[in-house]
Amino acid sequence: MRIPEFHFLAVLSVAWSSSSAADLPNIFRPMEALAQDSLPMAAAPRAACAAAFNFFNPNAVSSSPYHPAILRRHYEQAAADKTAGEKFYKLLADYKDRDALVLGYKAAAEAIRARDASMFNKLTYVQDAARTFEQAVSLDPRNPEIRFLRFSVESNLPAFLGLSKHVDEDKELLLNAALNHPGTGLDAEAFRTVRGFLVGRGHVSDDDAQKLSKVKE
Repeated sequence: MRIPEFHFLAVLSVAWSSSSAADLPNIFRPMEALAQDSLPMAAAPRAACAAAFNFFNPNAVSSSPYHPAILRRHYEQAAADKTAGEKFYKLLADYKDRDALVLGYKAAAEAIRARDASMFNKLTYVQDAARTFEQAVSLDPRNPEIRFLRFSVESNLPAFLGLSKHVDEDKELLLNAALNHPGTGLDAEAFRTVRGFLVGRGHVSDDDAQKLSKVKE
């Protein structure tokens, strides 16, 4: 699964450019094979999804479109493709329940929608994402996967929007979760993802990067 990297430009009023697939970093290296899979989601066996995502019990995969494995796959596809981004947004646009992780992915879908929207609608979707992230975090404040989704979005927003106020606290929670892995809510794949993002993007000091390199998966 890839996390979108958002590139923003201020041009008179609030406007920014859409990211192309080439701009999107492949942070989830273990998911590289899935990124190259051209089969539609409906054709992907659920057992394959279970094998790809280690954090859940493979026997517990349900038919719900909001299962974490399904959401991760949609997000990975949406990060690389505008059409997939639109499908991801439509999947979650009408979600009204209070599952914190699903809401975290809904917020991520809204952020991706901002990437692909017209310049006049980008800010609206970013603000929607901020509100949805706030709701998700309030329901499950210590969930590192939700915090990572928010951090990956907010750390790429321009400061003038005033919507990056959680970057420091999310980074601290993610760093602590990674340094104290396992046992902090990160499975092996999620740990590799968080560590790779924090270190690869220069979000941690050299000393912390060194410590992270010694943590066993």
